[in-house]
Amino acid sequence: MTQIRVGLVGSGGITHVHVPAWLELGAAVTVFSLEGAEELAAQYGLSVAASLQELLADADIVDICTPTTSHRSIAEAAAAAGKDIVCEKPVGRTVADGKAILGAVREAGVQLYPGHVVRYFPAYAAAKEAVDGGRVGTPAVLRFNRGGAGPASPWFYDVEQSGGIIMDQMIHDLDQARWLAGDITAVYAVQNTAGADGAGDGEPARIVSAHVTLTHESGAISHIQGVWGPPGMDFRTSFDIAGDSGALRFDSAADTSVVRNLPAGVVDSYLPPAGVEESPYLTEIREFADAFAGGAAPRVSLEDGIIAVAIAEAALESLRTGQSVPFSTSHVLTSEEVPS
Repeated sequence: MTQIRVGLVGSGGITHVHVPAWLELGAAVTVFSLEGAEELAAQYGLSVAASLQELLADADIVDICTPTTSHRSIAEAAAAAGKDIVCEKPVGRTVADGKAILGAVREAGVQLYPGHVVRYFPAYAAAKEAVDGGRVGTPAVLRFNRGGAGPASPWFYDVEQSGGIIMDQMIHDLDQARWLAGDITAVYAVQNTAGADGAGDGEPARIVSAHVTLTHESGAISHIQGVWGPPGMDFRTSFDIAGDSGALRFDSAADTSVVRNLPAGVVDSYLPPAGVEESPYLTEIREFADAFAGGAAPRVSLEDGIIAVAIAEAALESLRTGQSVPFSTSHVLTSEEVPS
């Protein structure tokens, strides 16, 4: 079997979960980054490219792990070079960026999948299986929480660059809400910010909390909370999904990962097997690599990534206006843009 050649763009924190996954799959990885490429290569035994053009010439797959505003230009260059692409979330800073990427990959006949890795975490995948299997009935109220120490790099706090906590962090749970409860009709958001101790004038807010409420076409309501906290704050995620015949609860800080409150006689085969140890990043990247090789489509599509960006954009509009923002997937992607 021919060894996969992966061109990794970027050297930030997320690369430390992407690289081990590619190496586990036996890929040869080359990295290009404006800074940090040599250090990353030395740590993992990678090759280094001197330019993006050199990287594209030597890669079969391009993995984009750079700041959000660069995703579009790199993805367009990779597509023009005929390369399949993995792109960390969000796929673009705006829906316009995402749709430009969609046009580029379709014109080039290549594939691109966004890194919505939470779909691959066992508890969240189990919840999807449970909901799709009717084990909680029709979802009515969903709650998602995600929080931890805020990012170290200042660009994350610049809403123009990153979209802030809603676009960068909470987009995972915006995607989860739609994945589990279906399409959305309205988005409402609030946010609080506070400077960290010792922050000088003009420095970005370092403590951020936001809450987004989604109304689904089904009538379900999703409440999504995100926190970028002080340094040292433990990372924690949780969800509660209540339907008309049962409920599911997950808390990453709990000893038991999924708590069941289901009707008598319902089997719990949807729960992840005991002792699951595989990294969800490995599961995700393996699924992408299989698709690139002609296998089944992954559980997340480029179109899913664009819609998640659109929901985050609507939440940012709600922050600006203080009003609930109407939402329609058909207004984000036309029927021609959504695969049949």
